[in-house]
Amino acid sequence: MPDFDISPIVDSWQFLATGIGVTILLSLLCMAASLMLGTLLGVGRVYGPRPLQLAITFYVDTMRSIPVLVVIVWIYFAVPILTGINFPPFWSALIAITIHITASIVEIVRAGVESIREGQCRAGLALGMSWPQVIMKIVLPQAAIRMLPAIGSVLSVTIKDTAIASVIAVPEFMKRAETVASQSYQPMEVFTFAILVYFLLLFPTTRTVDFIYRRLSHLGRS
Repeated sequence: MPDFDISPIVDSWQFLATGIGVTILLSLLCMAASLMLGTLLGVGRVYGPRPLQLAITFYVDTMRSIPVLVVIVWIYFAVPILTGINFPPFWSALIAITIHITASIVEIVRAGVESIREGQCRAGLALGMSWPQVIMKIVLPQAAIRMLPAIGSVLSVTIKDTAIASVIAVPEFMKRAETVASQSYQPMEVFTFAILVYFLLLFPTTRTVDFIYRRLSHLGRS
């Protein structure tokens, strides 16, 4: 069995740490943007006019059918040809992953909103509340708690999807791990370390979301 030599990791720890920072930043920005867009589109899919519902449904089904890798490559290479606008690799990845993850958020929001009993909405309207007030004050607060487990899963997927951004040279962790592995000729050690890093990023994240849901789940019951 070959010796496990961690010297390439130790020698390149600052280089790798910077990549971890880029991964975390890209994940947080993608998730924040996806939550905002997904919530708006999810509410629009449930309560919007029929043409808007059909357009959102088409978008969701399209993103479900296309791998995120294809979306990233298309945004980076095709958009500049079509529009003349060149996005840096980081922003191309941010836009592509956000577009892809938003489709999942839309479905989560739709399911959460539709799980709220209609009687609560009618009661809010009977009290003189407008539809926007009913959605903001009655529907979404309860739906948000019910959506937490699914949102946690999507957050994990978002963090993992950032690794795909390495194909367009985004300097995130996976890209930097590949660089260290190719330069040191010790891929086993470097990629084993990469597995450990992703585990340390993802496991606490999912456990934290589950913990929050257990503490707040009673507020989502109706």
